Amino acid sequence: MNQMQKSTYKATENQNDVVLLSPTGSGKTLAFLFPILRNLQKNRTGIQTLILVPARELALQIEQVFKAMGTEYKVSVCYGGHDKKIEMNNLIEAPAVLIGTPGRIVYHLRNNNFDPTTIQTLVLDEFDKALELGFHDDMEYIIQSLKNISQRVLTSATAMDKIPTFTGLKNEKTIDFLKLAEVKPDIQLKKVITISEEKLDTLFNLICKIGNKRTLIFCNHRDAVDRISELLKQKGIDRETFHGGMEQDERERALLKFRNDSARVLITTDLAARGLDIPEVESIVHYQLPPKEDAFIHRNGRTARMNAKGFVYLIMTEEENFPFINNTIPEENVTGFNNIPEKTPFQTLYISVGKKDKVNKVDIVGYLIKKGELQKEDIGLIEVKDTTSYVAVSRKKMNHILKKLSTEKLKGKKVKMEVAY
Repeated sequence: MNQMQKSTYKATENQNDVVLLSPTGSGKTLAFLFPILRNLQKNRTGIQTLILVPARELALQIEQVFKAMGTEYKVSVCYGGHDKKIEMNNLIEAPAVLIGTPGRIVYHLRNNNFDPTTIQTLVLDEFDKALELGFHDDMEYIIQSLKNISQRVLTSATAMDKIPTFTGLKNEKTIDFLKLAEVKPDIQLKKVITISEEKLDTLFNLICKIGNKRTLIFCNHRDAVDRISELLKQKGIDRETFHGGMEQDERERALLKFRNDSARVLITTDLAARGLDIPEVESIVHYQLPPKEDAFIHRNGRTARMNAKGFVYLIMTEEENFPFINNTIPEENVTGFNNIPEKTPFQTLYISVGKKDKVNKVDIVGYLIKKGELQKEDIGLIEVKDTTSYVAVSRKKMNHILKKLSTEKLKGKKVKMEVAY
């Protein structure tokens, strides 16, 4: 554990309420999961811990981290866009830990799909973001329904002026790691000066100069995300897009392909600025700079994690002026760079079966190696969903695997397979 996690672990002893303030990427998820695990009781029935989050992707990420800890406790996740029947079935035999977005948790409470009186620990992750997104009423309703809470843990990457009284905090301990030098990332900021009419071309030149490093491109508006995505598609650059106007399964698939190295460019709004598990991002590009410094800081927090070095590029015109941008930031010249970055090593294979078909990662690996004749190094990240699975497969072997497995069954079942686009 890092120092922030150790401090949180100690502060949460004796059922103390805790407010944890720590930068994006510093390990807050494990910081609250370790105390939760310490407090769970094997012989108790019902939900023991509720974790509320502002975004579906964050809920799925926390579930993934908890499962990776290899405990014997059941965990379930509930969020908008997920099949309600599947969630209700998962709640019949109550999990020890329930993770969810406020709106969907309210739905299950109002339909009596779980018993709130057994919950003793409440975690509000990225709490300020949840309030910012308008979850105030839902959160108040949920917390008022939890009659037997003995501990509350609130986390945020931003200091809050005032925490609403409905949270029920009592004599809370505040752990503030926002200003410590040891967690300041090693980020190099560079300006890329352009004119408005050439902004897209400048971005293309910058991506060519960055090369095949994992890169996040931030925009203020969805239409800019889509416009850049179309340009890069025409240029033959593998990229994914992520914003609130997309369907949930599209958003999940975009993040999945960015994680598994099928694409190393993700174009997004501030929706991806915090809370999401996007590993080892080396470069941040501000295609449009945000109006507020907080948003700028959160965007930059996606890079230079865990002692790594990161690069942040600000695409600006000479006329633009932002109070939080220092005039001494050096300029980066991208003129003349037009060589398309090399293709990513993996593509994503879609398979039409998942957890509900009793298929797991071990089954998929065995299938691809024994029947598909792949080597272990040809297989990357595997993610098994309820009814589908996605596997990173060596780009060089994708056509071979599709032909080889076109008539082969997985666990006795005929499956559909194709490249996930």
